[in-house]
Amino acid sequence: MADVDDQYSARRRPYSFPFPFPFPELSGHGLRLRPWDADSEADVATWLRGFTDPEFQRWNTPIRPVTDADSARESLRSKAVQAADGSSASYCVTDARTGTVLGHIGVNAIHPDLRYARVGYWVLPEARGRRVATRALALAVHWAHTELGMHRLELDHAVGHDASCRIAERCGFRFEGILRGAIFEAGRQDAFRDTHLHARLATDPEPDLSQGSS
Repeated sequence: MADVDDQYSARRRPYSFPFPFPFPELSGHGLRLRPWDADSEADVATWLRGFTDPEFQRWNTPIRPVTDADSARESLRSKAVQAADGSSASYCVTDARTGTVLGHIGVNAIHPDLRYARVGYWVLPEARGRRVATRALALAVHWAHTELGMHRLELDHAVGHDASCRIAERCGFRFEGILRGAIFEAGRQDAFRDTHLHARLATDPEPDLSQGSS
């Protein structure tokens, strides 16, 4: 992959628990992953724009809706609390050269004893088609497996979300089955829909990231 401007350490250095705060910034694949800042008006506006994007809403229905600046700021503050207690690492995905914000990726529901976590991501409309999700996922997964010491990472998405399915498989997340009624229907909290479950183990072979455009 082009624009890989750093070398990863092959040495496994899992964090001791509880986790230190904040989680480190990550760089690679032409991206810089930094923590979101609830005190930044720009970050709050971008977080709101991501959650109110029609394509995001088509596939995701958050438990706590983000509909305005106040709820966006509160959502980001909750992410900071989760980072402080080591249960979730939420990253703002930016272009490493320009600093332009491209989207979000999170390593969530971190379980230190089982060495398990879940990953999720979204990309802003203007950044789609540039392999941002693939590059950010590859970067976050490498960190989670090697630095954070996670053994199993899971990723799920609504059935029918073919783009997310391709990204997951491209990054080495094997399809493991369908979870029935696992998430809310679009725009509703009184009905449910199925998801595809993908997972990747630290012992799985590294994927070939040279194909695709997402």
